[in-house]
Amino acid sequence: MKKILFPLFGLFLSTVTFAQKFGYVDTQYILEKMPEYKEAQAEIERLAKGWETEVQNLYQQVEALEVDLQAEEVLLTKEMWEERNAEIELKWKEVKEYQQSIFGFDGLYFLKKKELVKPVQDQVFDAVERVAKNNRLQIVFDKSGDLVMIYTDPIHDYTDFVLEDLGLVENQSASNN
Repeated sequence: MKKILFPLFGLFLSTVTFAQKFGYVDTQYILEKMPEYKEAQAEIERLAKGWETEVQNLYQQVEALEVDLQAEEVLLTKEMWEERNAEIELKWKEVKEYQQSIFGFDGLYFLKKKELVKPVQDQVFDAVERVAKNNRLQIVFDKSGDLVMIYTDPIHDYTDFVLEDLGLVENQSASNN
């Protein structure tokens, strides 16, 4: 009997010692509470509106060239019309390339967004790391990301601890969800 109990006891002990403690936070909720994040978002929105206006103006300029070409079409020779049409097509290409350089993958918009938001996100991630270490958590999930959680016990929600660590605690007793 002792031969059977000893391995079972060892198995039980090993599962207890390797148990992992986990928690989750809602980083989007935390970021929305941070004034630095709101300022970064406002700056990004301001820049985006300016770039959108600039791109729209460029589109309107090329459209005006097309309208002028259509109006003068009867006065132009075939070669002159083809030359002006080629210039307009080149302008369309330039405008689209410019738009791509602003709003495309690795465009100015996304680079500026990364530049302004990353320091704020780093603050949150550092706070999450401190909270995780203080609470001896091995795993922390981000509830606001792509991770889908069917059920979460609020006892594992460490969002408020991260807010407290960042000094963003409000005097309210209601939970964030």
